[in-house]
Amino acid sequence: MTLMRKILRRYTDLPGLIYLLRNRCITLVDPQSWDDTNDSYYLTLFREKEKLASVLALCFTQASETYHHWRVFANGASGACVSFHRKELLAAVKKQSGLRARDVRYLKLKEMGAAMLKTRDLPFLKRYPFEQENEFRLLYATNTKKVETLDIPIPLSCIDRVTLSPWLHKTLSRHIKLMLKSIPQCKDLDIARSTLIGNEEWKQAGEAATPSSPKRRTMERARR
Repeated sequence: MTLMRKILRRYTDLPGLIYLLRNRCITLVDPQSWDDTNDSYYLTLFREKEKLASVLALCFTQASETYHHWRVFANGASGACVSFHRKELLAAVKKQSGLRARDVRYLKLKEMGAAMLKTRDLPFLKRYPFEQENEFRLLYATNTKKVETLDIPIPLSCIDRVTLSPWLHKTLSRHIKLMLKSIPQCKDLDIARSTLIGNEEWKQAGEAATPSSPKRRTMERARR
């Protein structure tokens, strides 16, 4: 397993983050509200074909921090990303009955006919254009009761780091960190503001760039 895949990232917002930290749980939800209706439709098909009362899900990414994930899943100043130690998180949630955990598989339309789809695979399939999301999904299914959410207890020790939105003002981020660290058992939590769209080290590296020599500039103009 590569270093990247040892971490599962969950993009959320500050209310969701506070709920997670205060209640020490992750929350699976009904996928009907998802933007990708292809995705939610497959989960609905899975529930109907398997004659289930409820199907809930929670999505993570196995990719490193990207602009796409922030914009799509945690847009704006209230966005946040929770990085989990994969092994510890999965050890905690496996105690929940009815839970499945799998990588999402990405297929092109022309591959669908030859894929020999099984109903059990439907919740873990997405269209190929979403491949960059590199998603890992938790799925809860029950045929006994209708539920809209499910909280699964986790120890806060399975959190590697909390990253605040790159659009959050630096001054506000200091106060948000203090507030989050005041939550019981969160004093030593690693919390940082993302510098994805404004990194001083990156800017300084550019400032240190050296100009081309006059001879090289003459050669470059000659090639144009």
